[in-house]
Amino acid sequence: MQDTISQILNTYDITGKYLDSRGITEIQEYFNTGLERLKVTEMITSNSAKIVKEAATRLYIEQPELLRPGGNSYTTRRYAMCLRDIDYYLRYASYSLIAGNNNILSERLLDGLKETYASLSVPLGPIVRTVEILKEIVISEAENQNIKLINKNIYNQPFDYISLSLSEQNI
Repeated sequence: MQDTISQILNTYDITGKYLDSRGITEIQEYFNTGLERLKVTEMITSNSAKIVKEAATRLYIEQPELLRPGGNSYTTRRYAMCLRDIDYYLRYASYSLIAGNNNILSERLLDGLKETYASLSVPLGPIVRTVEILKEIVISEAENQNIKLINKNIYNQPFDYISLSLSEQNI
C-alpha cells in the first residue's frame, strides 16, 4: 500500500527527476490536510456501526425490494453479508483517506469484490448507491461534529473511486 508521499516520490524516481514545484505542492497539500483527514477518520472509526446502520437503513428505504423474497438482502444470512460489505467499504475508505491515496482500495477491496460479485451475479446498482450514501453520511457527520472540511473533494475521492470502479464492471 502506498500513501500520497510514496506515490509522488515513486513517480519522480521512475523518471529519474528531482521533485519539481508540482510534486512539492502535492506533498504540501497532503500535509496541510493531514489533521483534517485524521479527524474525519477518527469520526468514522468512532461512529462506524452507526454509519453502517444508517447507510443500510437508507438503502432499504429507497430499495425495499432488496429485503423481499428474491432480493439480494433476503434472508438473515444475506442481510448480514450486505452489512459486512458496507462495513468493508467504509473501513477501506477510511484507510484511503489517511493514506491520501486510493491504491489500497484496488489492492485490498475492489479486486476481490469484483470477482466475488461477478461469480455470484450480485447486482451492482444497490452497491454503488450504498457507497454514495456512505459518502453523504460521512460528509454530513463531519459537518455535524464541526470538522472543518477545507476541500470536500478529498473526502469524496475514496467513495467516488469505489463507485466508479464498481460501475465499470460489465456483469
